[in-house]
Formats: sequence, structure tokens, C-alpha cells
Amino acid sequence: MTAPPANALARELFAPIGPTYDRYARLLSLGQDPRWRRFLVSRVPVVPTDTVLDVATGTAAVAIELARRTGCSVLGLDQSSEMLAAGRKRIERAGLEERVRLVQGNAERLPFEDGQFDALTFTYLLRYVDDPGATMRELVRVTRGGGTIASLEFGVPRAPHWRALWELYVRLALPLAGRAISAGWHEVGHFLGPSIRALPPPEQLAGVWRDAGLTDVRFRRLSLGGGVVMWARRA
Repeated sequence: MTAPPANALARELFAPIGPTYDRYARLLSLGQDPRWRRFLVSRVPVVPTDTVLDVATGTAAVAIELARRTGCSVLGLDQSSEMLAAGRKRIERAGLEERVRLVQGNAERLPFEDGQFDALTFTYLLRYVDDPGATMRELVRVTRGGGTIASLEFGVPRAPHWRALWELYVRLALPLAGRAISAGWHEVGHFLGPSIRALPPPEQLAGVWRDAGLTDVRFRRLSLGGGVVMWARRA
């Protein structure tokens, strides 16, 4: 089956950078990415007997944090074999092979039963799918009633002066820094700014979540609006 255009673009972008993703994601986010992920995990109320699906798991940073903080079991899913390979090494170094497992798959066609998971997380996903509403419905489908879904995305600062600094960073500094690292990171540096601007603001995304069957939708802007964590419950 041919991958949708947004999926194919994401695979092409991230395949070359799997081994260096964690190091430079921290650097290029000015140290904020790990803090955002920790806050995301703090919004997911699970216990050691629960199982969480972490979609777009990448190198398993959120999956590892979930297992460490809550003791739950985590199944991480990502379409990139290169990112998953890096994630498996991280899980082994963390000694969490018994609680965190990774599989390759697509967020728009999850190979799981209805209500199979107690909670679900996803990170930097909706910019890489062609139909965010349909993808949200698929994520809700595999989450049990009352279970929490939480996400992390980049955001655009609302205050004019911070927005101006953000634009300067993503238009100039980010591509230049990426080029200094590698050709793959140079491509990512050029892509991020336009892709973040194209994503609807959290107020609008909250409506997409509600339409997908979620209730009590909340969000918090972090780091002056550069990151956005959103969470809700399946009705």
C-alpha cells in the first residue's frame, strides 16, 4: 500500500537522523524538548497494571519516561525503522526491555483492537498526517472509555515580541544550525518552521479532539508558547 504524502515526507526526513535525534533535538529546542516530554507524561494518570500506547514514539523518549515514572507497560509505535532502531538501544540502556516494546506501524491505521489501551500518548504527529481528524478518531478508537490521550506539539508564541524572536530562530538560526550538523538535519531545519506555522492553534485543535470523541480537553503552552501539551479523556 502506498503511504500518504505526509507519511512519506516524514519517513524521508527522519530516516537519516535517527542515531543523532535525541542529542540534537535537545540542542535545537534550546534544551526544552526533554522538559516538554516530562510534562506530557505528568498529564497521563496510569498505574503499573496499565498499558499505554505511545504513537510516533520515535526514539522512545516518552515511552521510557512513562515506564520510569509510573511503572506501566508501554507499546511504542512508529513508521520509521531507523528511529525505532535508535529507540531499542535507548530502552536497552535504560534496562526497560520488559516494560517497553516497540513496533513499526502507521498512526492512521493502527493494528489494534477497540479500547485495547488504558491511555495513549503521541508526540509531533499531526503535522505528518493528511487528515488530523481521522487520525484522532483512530487514536480514540484504541483507547478504553475514560482513558487519557495526551500529546506534545510545537507551537508559535502569541506575544508579538516572542513571535518575532521565534520567526528569526526558525527562519535563520535553525536551518544554519542544521546545516552545521548534517545534510539530514539541514532538511529538517528548513522544514520545521513552515510545518509548525501550518498546524492549527491549540484552541482549534481542541475542537478536532472533541469531534473525535474526547471530553475535558485541556492544553498548556510551555516555554513562551514554543511547545504545547494537550490532554483529554475518551468519553
